[in-house]
Amino acid sequence: MYKYKLKEATPSSVKGYQQKRIDAFDEIEARLNNLYPAISNAKNETAEYYQENPGSYAVVKPTDLILDYIKDIEDLIKPQ
Repeated sequence: MYKYKLKEATPSSVKGYQQKRIDAFDEIEARLNNLYPAISNAKNETAEYYQENPGSYAVVKPTDLILDYIKDIEDLIKPQ
């Protein structure tokens, strides 16, 4: 009925899969490190906007959303 066959995992395919999973953390770390200057710039941009518009309630950058995402990431990686 189905044309798909499951392949038995070989030690080399498992090792390759596991290495990709481990290597992904390098990309995650690099991307997080790239966020530091972006966050600093966003803070400066927000402060500048509020200085120029002291009565404004405008959301310049979505800090609440960013904090929610960070909390989600923390929840995903905290020890179980």
